[in-house]
Amino acid sequence: MCKECGCGLAESTTHLQFFVKGYTEENAAAVEKALLGLSGVLYVHIHTHDGETTVDYDPAKTKMTELISTFAAHGLTAEL
Repeated sequence: MCKECGCGLAESTTHLQFFVKGYTEENAAAVEKALLGLSGVLYVHIHTHDGETTVDYDPAKTKMTELISTFAAHGLTAEL
């Protein structure tokens, strides 16, 4: 989140914690890039060792199904 402009601090921002199975260093970097490329996704943090993935996003711009589809497109299974 950007603390300078406050873009990640909007009231409309949703904070989700996913648990993802199947990460490698390579696909984690690709997933992070893909998620950040979605409109409304403000922050992504991935722990490859345990699959814990934090995503802050604006649900008015991006649907949760789009987030889940991004994981699936990289051969991963994500659960909340």
